[in-house]
Amino acid sequence: MTQLQRRYLSSSSSGVQVQKSTDTPIIGNLPPIVDFRSDTVTAPTKEMLDCVQHAITGDDVMGEDPTVLELESFAAALFEKEQGLYFPTGTMANLVAVMSHSHGTASEIIVGTNSHLCLYEGGGVSTLGGIHSRQIQENVDTAEFNLDEVQDYIRDTSDDHYPETKVICLENTHNMMGGIPLSSDYVNQVGALARRNKLKVHIDGARIFHASIAQKTSVAELSKGADSVSICLSKGLGAPLGTVLVGDAEFIRLAKRARKRCGGGMRQSGVVACMGLHALLNNVNRLEEDHRRAKHMAEQLFDKGFILPRNGKVETNMFFFGIPKESNVTKEDLTKRMWSEYGVMVGGGYSKGGEMFRLVTHMNIDDEGMNRCLRGLVTICKP
Repeated sequence: MTQLQRRYLSSSSSGVQVQKSTDTPIIGNLPPIVDFRSDTVTAPTKEMLDCVQHAITGDDVMGEDPTVLELESFAAALFEKEQGLYFPTGTMANLVAVMSHSHGTASEIIVGTNSHLCLYEGGGVSTLGGIHSRQIQENVDTAEFNLDEVQDYIRDTSDDHYPETKVICLENTHNMMGGIPLSSDYVNQVGALARRNKLKVHIDGARIFHASIAQKTSVAELSKGADSVSICLSKGLGAPLGTVLVGDAEFIRLAKRARKRCGGGMRQSGVVACMGLHALLNNVNRLEEDHRRAKHMAEQLFDKGFILPRNGKVETNMFFFGIPKESNVTKEDLTKRMWSEYGVMVGGGYSKGGEMFRLVTHMNIDDEGMNRCLRGLVTICKP
């Protein structure tokens, strides 16, 4: 462990493998709300903010911010990749990854129909990257692609009508499929298929640490079959912003050039990178608590007649649910009443017709918040 890493390791921790956060959120004088809309809503902790006051900074655009360099190096080592590159957002990192893997004109990626990259990143791959997206349906139970179908989707320059397939994009865990983790075996199979066809594999690893904890497998093992991974530091890990993109040295060289075309780097960004480093060092193993709460909530709601995909099976920190068929409450009223009567915020408007809701557990939700949410949902939705 380097000297910088020791600066950001909580006194209650002794290393990445035994992290247990004792951080307390900074919420000022806000009312006691419980926010299940996303794991991006977490407030910076006192310990995290303390890091900012002591962060060692330099000009990152010149490659001289030691804290950013430490974060990039540490993330790359965790994933057993050669180098890392710091970004303000996961969306920017995913776009840059695809651009860096796709050279020349008329390039194409294969991407999941329900993936975040496809649905929620502003169409940047096509509008900014000039890259075509070939969308493939994920399996509803596993979030995997059918590999025979992937093979059929791959196109080359032998026909003038075709764009050339360059990248297969995965998402681990898969947000819109309910936080399903992809296994290392599956990722390796995708990687082998890609290599046979001279393609690259990129993983949107916004919540890949959840997949690691759920499957008791290292993130390095989970991404061995991939050429690049974007690692979000603000989804579940508690940092206020930031993503690290990791891959080999040549890929990162190209990514740094592509990052410039997408807005460039930041200057003394060590003041925020230090919080990302703190998150990686202290807030990974505690994700198991979020999984426990999400599984308990899903089990309770499923037993009460709520509609849950996969017969209520939950593997990480999120799931979707629908109102029981016999309930009289409307989908519009549910979120309003949960907020006004219980101080609980729930994400709604998902799936066809907006019939599904999403619950996401995170470090700012404890057992009291979990039970308050369950009590509100059951009370409001009872027939």
